[in-house]
Amino acid sequence: MNAQVPMKDRALNPDRVARIGREMQAACPGFDAASFTAQVTADLPRLELKARIARTAEGIHQHLPVTGSAALDTLLRSLPASPEAAGADTDFGLYIYAPHSAYVAAHHLHTDGLGRAFAALAALTLYFSAEDAVRTFLTTYPEQTLAAAATWAADSDHRVRRLASEALRPHLPWSVGAGLPVDTALPLLDVLYADSNRFVTTSVANHLRDIARTQPDLVLATLTRWRTEGRAKPAELTFITRGALKNRLKDGWAPAYTLTGYDPHAAVNVSPLRLPHTEFRLGEGLAFETDLTAPADTPVHVMYALTRTDPDTTAKEKVAHLTRATVKASAPLHVSKTHLLRSTGTAALAPGNYQLALQVNGRRHPPALLRIDNRRT
Repeated sequence: MNAQVPMKDRALNPDRVARIGREMQAACPGFDAASFTAQVTADLPRLELKARIARTAEGIHQHLPVTGSAALDTLLRSLPASPEAAGADTDFGLYIYAPHSAYVAAHHLHTDGLGRAFAALAALTLYFSAEDAVRTFLTTYPEQTLAAAATWAADSDHRVRRLASEALRPHLPWSVGAGLPVDTALPLLDVLYADSNRFVTTSVANHLRDIARTQPDLVLATLTRWRTEGRAKPAELTFITRGALKNRLKDGWAPAYTLTGYDPHAAVNVSPLRLPHTEFRLGEGLAFETDLTAPADTPVHVMYALTRTDPDTTAKEKVAHLTRATVKASAPLHVSKTHLLRSTGTAALAPGNYQLALQVNGRRHPPALLRIDNRRT
């Protein structure tokens, strides 16, 4: 399948549902794979991805001839010998195994079986990241789930360690809110930030970025403290810092620039933005260039912002990274970019009047005005 196929059809389609049925039947001969596949795929095309996952999980439950710990054991036995044997080529795993952890969350949310359920989720996250399923436990049994996460943070497998951070994120995408203070997992992040695996530290950075939405000063203090502790490699801590402060850098928050090594008050001059023309159409490339000068060698973090200026518009501003460099006192720094004028999964782009501005070390410079129209028919 190619990239033009919708995500839901690449992630969980009839062939993959049938494969789940075969694997379950191999682990438990009493599992009716044909009936399971027919039931789950009956109206699969009309379902979005999360609904497909829930439907498949329910099908697993209804066709398992055993319950309780025996059912969990069967589910785990159905897994291939390793994620690699299953066909996983990334640490995130394969969507074919998303229903497995969803099944655990839906049918093993019992006080007397929490330990077995948590162990199952830790095993399943190697095949497909189980943070969404953990959220169900976190909202129902917060103390027990936090205790389980503490054990995951010390696990020998980096995918399980990452689960300790990712499952507790204050704003986990596509998942239910945890309803806990945003800094709840900070003690776990204190353990995980020095991890040697990028899959783990990426989650730490994303977790901190969630916290920074409402408590940026706490994130700043945490990152500063981690620097003084000296446990993490400088390059990895720089990676975490940039990820954690990504949105605050876009906002032009001066303390974020100071911590990342860029002077928000640096004397940097920016020439007027040069555009080939001011009339563009959706789908075209918006090309622009400019030159930066400074009286002394000056590190710069350059972003650009595309903002709709029509009155009464609710469109969000698009702020994107351009470059990190040093403006030499002896020569201008030339920067250029061609920005594709299209909507993305997080930001819609509509016809209208816009302004394009450069942001250097958090400071906005005078914008260029332009107009974007629909494609030619």
